Amino acid sequence: MADKKRIYIAYTGGTIGMKPSKDGFIPVAGYLSQTIANMPEFYHEDMPEFEIHEYNPLIDSANVSPQVWQTLALDIQKRYHDFDGFIILHGTDTMSYTASALSFVFENLSKPVIVTGSQIPLSQLRSDARVNLLNSLYIAAHHPINEVCIFFNNQLFRGNRTTKQYADGFDAFVSPNYPVLLEAGIEIKNIAGQTQKSVNTRLRVSELEAQSIAILHLFPGLDWQVLDNLLKSPLQALVLLTYGVGNAQQDEQLLATLKEASERGILIVNCSQCLKGSVNMEGYATGHALSEAGVISGLDMTTETVIAKLYYLLSQGLSNKVIRELLVTDLRGEVR
Repeated sequence: MADKKRIYIAYTGGTIGMKPSKDGFIPVAGYLSQTIANMPEFYHEDMPEFEIHEYNPLIDSANVSPQVWQTLALDIQKRYHDFDGFIILHGTDTMSYTASALSFVFENLSKPVIVTGSQIPLSQLRSDARVNLLNSLYIAAHHPINEVCIFFNNQLFRGNRTTKQYADGFDAFVSPNYPVLLEAGIEIKNIAGQTQKSVNTRLRVSELEAQSIAILHLFPGLDWQVLDNLLKSPLQALVLLTYGVGNAQQDEQLLATLKEASERGILIVNCSQCLKGSVNMEGYATGHALSEAGVISGLDMTTETVIAKLYYLLSQGLSNKVIRELLVTDLRGEVR
C-alpha cells in the first residue's frame, strides 16, 4: 500500500470548532481536535493522515486582517515540505477575502490549499462541518488541485472567484463568473479543475501589508461631496461599486472629482454591483466617461478579489503605472 498523504490543518477559528454554552456557541481551545478525535470516519483507511494546529487565540473571521493573511501564509510556507496539502479552517464571513489574498501571496504553489468551514459547528447533529472537512481532506489527498480553493456544500471553487451569497444556508458560497473546479457527489467529478501531482517546489510568500483602501457603493441621489471627502483623505485606492456593466451618473462634478484623484495617483477600480457579468466601460457613454476620468475596469473580478489584489499589489513597491496594468492582468486565474 502506498504511503498515506499527510495534510496539515490550520484551525484559525470560525463556527466549525465552536462549543455550545449557556450564552450560545463560543470558541474553546482544544474542542475541535477533541471532537474530531471522537469521529472514526476521519480515521478511515482511505483518509489521509492529518495534523491539526489550533491558532492561539482563535480568530473570529470578522477580525481577519492582512496581518492574519501574512501569518497564515508563513505558517504554510514553514510546513510546506512536510505535508502534501493544506486545509485552512476559517469563519465564513471573510472566507472569500482570505482565499483571494492567499492566492496572490503564494507564488510557485504546487500543492493544494483548501479553505473551508461550516454554518453549524462540527459537534452539532445537523452540522455541515463533517461533510466539508471530510471532503476537503479527501480531495486534498486524492484529487489535488494546486491552487487556493474553497470547499463548501460539496463543491470546490477557485478561491479568488468566490463570494458569500447566503448568510445562513449550507450553499453559502458561489463562483459567479467561473465554473466550479470539482463536485463531490457519488463520485468526485472534475468540472474545471486541473488535478496535478503535488511536488516540493520552493514556495515563495510575498509581503502583504495594510493599505488605505475604501469602497463606495453608488446609489441614486448620492451626494458627491461624500466621494470628494473620501478622496481627499489619505487614500491609496478606491473601489467604486457601479451599476450594471460599470455605469455611473454622468455628472460633471463626479467625473471631475474622479479625474483629479486619479491624476494624484489614487487607484480607482470600477466593479459592478451585479453578482454575475463583467464591467465593460466602453458599452455605454456613462461607463466610457469613467474610463476617460482614469477609472480602471474591475472586469469580472469579485469585490473581494479586487480588494485582495489591491492589498497585494500595493505591498510590492510597484509604480502606479505598473499596478494599473496588473490590475487588469490575470495573475492567479482571478480574471477572464
